[in-house]
Amino acid sequence: MGMHAHQLPPDRSAAGTVPACRAARRSRQRGLSFIGLVFLAVIAVAVFAIGGQSVPVFLEYQAIRKAATKASREATTVPEVRAAFDRAAAIDNISSISGNDLEVTKRNDKIVVTFAYSREIALVGPAYLVYRFREQTN
Repeated sequence: MGMHAHQLPPDRSAAGTVPACRAARRSRQRGLSFIGLVFLAVIAVAVFAIGGQSVPVFLEYQAIRKAATKASREATTVPEVRAAFDRAAAIDNISSISGNDLEVTKRNDKIVVTFAYSREIALVGPAYLVYRFREQTN
């Protein structure tokens, strides 16, 4: 026997929704629990702490690249390149590398400066985050 327009399935009300008592049994609460929120907060703090310590490392890397490029363009001999880099390093407060750490070569009448260094950020206990940089001017 077919359903008439005034008859509804037993689990539906006239408004077409599930009755409240049945919906309460079937649905679970959604959202973030307190433990989930604490875990998310710890992760966010760790990301911001590592990011906050990494920003100066990358700013120094940019300053080193700029100083090496400037030294390679302005100087004509190896001692001049190193002296120009050391002057720029003193101005920009570069402490990870000095003019003596630069590898200066000449290629097609152009001075090419190569540098490589690493920086460490202490995380927790014996764990460190190590950044390794290697760059060459054109």
